[in-house]
Amino acid sequence: MSKTRNKKVLVAMSGGVDSSVSAALLKEKGYDVSGVFMIFQKKELSVCHYENKCCSQESMEQARQVATKLNIPFYVMDFSVEFQKRVIDYFIREYENGRTPNPCVVCNKFIKLGLFLDKALAVGFNYVATGHYVKSTADSLQLTVNRKPSAVSCQPYALYAAKDKTRDQSYFLYNLTQNKLAHLLFPLGDYLKSQVWQMAKERGLIIPKTESRGICFVKDNNVANFLAQVIKFKKGPIKDIKNQKVLGEHHGLQLYTIGQRQAIGIGGTGPFYVVKLDLANNTLWATNNPKDSALFSDSLMATNVHWISGQKSRLPFKCQARIRYGHKTANCVVNDNRGVYFVKFSKPQRAITPGQSIVFYGMRHEMLGGGIIN
Repeated sequence: MSKTRNKKVLVAMSGGVDSSVSAALLKEKGYDVSGVFMIFQKKELSVCHYENKCCSQESMEQARQVATKLNIPFYVMDFSVEFQKRVIDYFIREYENGRTPNPCVVCNKFIKLGLFLDKALAVGFNYVATGHYVKSTADSLQLTVNRKPSAVSCQPYALYAAKDKTRDQSYFLYNLTQNKLAHLLFPLGDYLKSQVWQMAKERGLIIPKTESRGICFVKDNNVANFLAQVIKFKKGPIKDIKNQKVLGEHHGLQLYTIGQRQAIGIGGTGPFYVVKLDLANNTLWATNNPKDSALFSDSLMATNVHWISGQKSRLPFKCQARIRYGHKTANCVVNDNRGVYFVKFSKPQRAITPGQSIVFYGMRHEMLGGGIIN
């Protein structure tokens, strides 16, 4: 405990079980723990006047109650202006350009593990902790080595997929840098979700069973309804990728994503799947064959690639990659040409979607880095 005493940690507390147990575990390990609740959006300024489920008044009070139970200081930080610019505006802009955005990746990069971390360090905290399900070698080092958090390690920090593969969130964190990892703690990486619930129960933490899922700032996770408030849609033809016949009419390309099969609005010999969004001709291309080769590709290009170690591996190199959250990893070879990365899969992948992230994994589920599918 002597090695963690007086090490000040600011825990991002949402009122949920993950962040609450994270705060409890760190306090038990001897850290000087404080909790903070982040406001990402204000109801009166949001689209449809919707209260963001991640920062509702109810969630804030739940977080405050947990902090009181743990006898730790509790603060509130307002990031609503930055969240609007960095996350919501980006989300809208990507859909306007016919791409499918990944707001959780952007939020973690710029807000949760960006601006929040910077502010915490600026006011004297040594570390920031969150309830993300991910493993970091920095966690073990900070518990076993009596060193200053700013000390440079000759061995780069590494991130690994969490023990609970059904909850693993490493996919969203590929933009983390070595400097940030030196100040981040992820207490839940070695636990299953069921164990986290059990730990909450054992510590008398009263946590609601309902958990936030989906896009926090989109009411009922209805993206189409959200976009209807901020984008002017233009109708156009839906065509069959096989024979170019018109199948029907779409209500705006921004309402669709590659691989989608629901709510396309085509009758007849369906179901149909979205194959391509042609913005230049305002045309949606579809197929009624779930195994249509047009739905699959064995390669992609990625930009804005970031490597956790701070240095890219010698190219080309073999690894595994995940093309969307929750998708199985696939074997691939990675190469680059002046900052544009080319990924060749051993087997064709279904519904590779521009705007989504591709994340690379190495041995023992180490998360190496990632980028944006172009």
